[in-house]
Amino acid sequence: MSFSVFDATNKRDATKVKAFFDEPVTIARYDRQKYPFLEKLTEKQLSFFWRPEEIEIYRDAKDFKALTNHEAHIFTSNLKRQILLDSVQGRAPTIAFGPICSLPELENWILTWAFSESIHSRSYTYIIRNVYPDPSIVFDEMLDIKDIVDCAKDISVDYDKLIRMNSIYTLKDELNGIGYDYNDPVVLYEHKKAVWLALMSVNILEGVRFYVSFACSWAFAELKKMEGNAKIIKLIARDENLHLAGTQQLLKVLPTDDPDFAKIREETKDQSIKMFIEAVNQEKAWAHFLFKDGSMIGLNEQLLNEYIEWIANRRMTAVGLQGPYKGGSNPLPWTQKWIAGSDVQVAPQETQISSYTVGGVKKDASVDSFKGFSL
Repeated sequence: MSFSVFDATNKRDATKVKAFFDEPVTIARYDRQKYPFLEKLTEKQLSFFWRPEEIEIYRDAKDFKALTNHEAHIFTSNLKRQILLDSVQGRAPTIAFGPICSLPELENWILTWAFSESIHSRSYTYIIRNVYPDPSIVFDEMLDIKDIVDCAKDISVDYDKLIRMNSIYTLKDELNGIGYDYNDPVVLYEHKKAVWLALMSVNILEGVRFYVSFACSWAFAELKKMEGNAKIIKLIARDENLHLAGTQQLLKVLPTDDPDFAKIREETKDQSIKMFIEAVNQEKAWAHFLFKDGSMIGLNEQLLNEYIEWIANRRMTAVGLQGPYKGGSNPLPWTQKWIAGSDVQVAPQETQISSYTVGGVKKDASVDSFKGFSL
């Protein structure tokens, strides 16, 4: 059967369908799922819905003018890098994983994930407009920074390979008719390997590559500077942690879903470890670039290097990889309150509260909850 967005003949039980490379489930139903964790991730992301305009950032414009030259360099450079990373993430998940996913709950999670990334991209424009009279100065210069461009190339390699293979996959029946045998198990196996490496690359992106920038943004707020930006970054980090959980869970369940992925997991362990190490080295190089003209009170290049190794160790352990980095305690323990989110307590008159959930409903009432009340 040729590829179609709707196949009325496909009445297979959705709980028996593989996550990728199976006949896609025709009806988008969510009353039962093969992988309920994907539905929970989607519901959580929807409950997190926010817009950057909800955060007051006008004080940041005054703070920015008072920054030293090297502090302004740190602030603006981090924004440039985050813009680039989320530019990739805003479009790549849907075009990389969407064409080959088979389950409604996976497809819905991918769409929700990508949409939240678009909110992040809009947030950076909101921040930049507040502190720069002409935002194009920031946007037009970022592709001239080698450290940013090199990072972009690395994160897009595995995405691009998978997307190219997807193009062949969607035309497999037509190609089979002219002699290209996509049903060859070796061809399909290589495609599955591309999926695995792309997921691993995204896991590293969401879980490692943002954290030098995040730490710097929160360090400014610890000094009572650029607090509006820090609150937005806090909301972005909350989303990214959810996306990280999605990739971690997929990397855990795919080997149980398809024996080929179990084999690929073992085959690619060394390659995956190397990917993490390269990302850590790039983050260290980025920290060096940021602090080349001076550090900040409470934060410097060495502390960031230790922090990114600590983060990487946690991320590698979560996906079953043994890394070269030590565990131990967080070298920047004050970052935890920004990552945890809900444990930040502030007085309303002092600063804007951003640790709320939009669209969340607590379902703990029963039919007897209001017994005895009369209206």
